[in-house]
Amino acid sequence: MANDSIRVFAHSNALLVSHVHNLLEAAGIPARLHNMTLGGGAGELPLGECEPEVWVRPHNRQRAEALIRDALDGISAAPGWTCPGCGEALEGAFESCWNCGTHRP
Repeated sequence: MANDSIRVFAHSNALLVSHVHNLLEAAGIPARLHNMTLGGGAGELPLGECEPEVWVRPHNRQRAEALIRDALDGISAAPGWTCPGCGEALEGAFESCWNCGTHRP
């Protein structure tokens, strides 16, 4: 990815940054991670310069920011469903029932 990319997410938690990166990639938005190993430089370098970041191309910015916002707010594109095996109400993100293991219809 060239220098014409835009930062769409930064956080001190590298696992959260990796999760956001994976979310964007799964949605078909090419993304790049930056500063994943600079945490040890905090104190010597400004904190804002050390946070792990996710960058995308400008034409993907709006969609990426919307996906990130929805993910952090707990909003899923998939509707909730009721397990046909045990009747448990489940969020749309689940592909199988946490209670009995039945797969989503």
